[in-house]
Amino acid sequence: MNTNLISLDRLPIGTFGKVKKLNSEGIARRRMLDLGLIENTTVESLRKSPAGDPIAYEIRGAVIALRSEESSKIFVEIV
Repeated sequence: MNTNLISLDRLPIGTFGKVKKLNSEGIARRRMLDLGLIENTTVESLRKSPAGDPIAYEIRGAVIALRSEESSKIFVEIV
């Protein structure tokens, strides 16, 4: 795996990342693809909930909250 990649849940708040790899399978993978998380999509980490999970991300103009369980399987390159 490329050492420049980090999981989406580790992307610092206020920074952008480009989706490079999706480690989900089955229904979870289909949901991520349906949300627009395909290769080279730019994602911005917006804010964490008060408890720290889920985290809000802007993906293709929509704000979507993902739990760490889901976002830890999405790998991005910081832009």
